[in-house]
Amino acid sequence: QVHLVESGGGLVRPGGSLRLSCEISGATSDTRVIGWVRQAPGGGREGVACIQISDGSTYYPPSVKGRFTTSTDNAKNTVYLDLNNLKPEDTAKYYCAIAHAYEYDYWGPGTQVAVSS
Repeated sequence: QVHLVESGGGLVRPGGSLRLSCEISGATSDTRVIGWVRQAPGGGREGVACIQISDGSTYYPPSVKGRFTTSTDNAKNTVYLDLNNLKPEDTAKYYCAIAHAYEYDYWGPGTQVAVSS
């Protein structure tokens, strides 16, 4: 059974930084993508970062490119999302997720990020 748990969320001022962690257990070798998705209050889900396992390539949407960076530590079975130069519109619950095909099929419970002065 795949299990994901995020941590590292919190309250930060605009321009500040956070590092989110996602500890993964039970992942199998057919994992295709590990990603980060956020959902703001009253809003829809938005993918903010992903890593393609086959070649390590990453993808970021324009809204976060240059500010967010995702990375993995295979020895710790952990994926990170570094959030820099945070803006109030980055306020959301952040989830890590795994895809074996073309949709995320395992999700963590999420960690809350709030950006406010």
